[in-house]
Amino acid sequence: MSESIKIDVWSDVACPWCYIGKRKLENGLAAYATGENALEVEVEYHSFELSPDTPVDFEGTTTSYLAERKGMPVAQVEQMLERVTGIASDVGLDYDFGHVKHTNTVKAHQLIHYAKAHGVQLEAKERLLKAYFVEGRHVGRVEDLADLAAEMGLDRDDVVRSLNADEYLPAVHADQQQAVAYGIQGVPFFVIDGRYGVSGAQEAAAFVQVLEQVGSERVEVGQ
Repeated sequence: MSESIKIDVWSDVACPWCYIGKRKLENGLAAYATGENALEVEVEYHSFELSPDTPVDFEGTTTSYLAERKGMPVAQVEQMLERVTGIASDVGLDYDFGHVKHTNTVKAHQLIHYAKAHGVQLEAKERLLKAYFVEGRHVGRVEDLADLAAEMGLDRDDVVRSLNADEYLPAVHADQQQAVAYGIQGVPFFVIDGRYGVSGAQEAAAFVQVLEQVGSERVEVGQ
């Protein structure tokens, strides 16, 4: 029996395309799994900060944030957000940019590593993305993150301890260094089987195609 296929995903909690890409990947995995010769697939998320200089408590709206950061006219930003909201809706995500609380995501990434150590990384990634884009909750402060962790059944007090101590900050930095080594400049970015890179929120069929390619290559070499 061939060993499972590993998918390593670099993404940021504050990246709208990363949540869309996550859903499209999941749809692709579901479609791939129906194939006759489908292999098991393991997914692991890695840290990537799009704007590491963002303050924990950013005062302003999504529109003002993007207009300020990218130098775009407000009308253009609003049009862009409307487009992204529509694309998110197509994969079942109800984005609410009007209530997004912009923040620094380094503590959120540390929580995802903490969750990985406790066997619930995928659940933590999903919970943080939903909290940020759908529920308008704060994902940059320790106490708010601890509340979200507790909702997943994690030990709230231990999460507070871990985040305050920056216990998993070295792991976050290691992910970022690996991204640099791979030449990753934008997210989401998917590395499949350690060999194939898929950039951006591709359609589900693109993931199916790569996974089937990996599977067929393993058959050819007798793995």
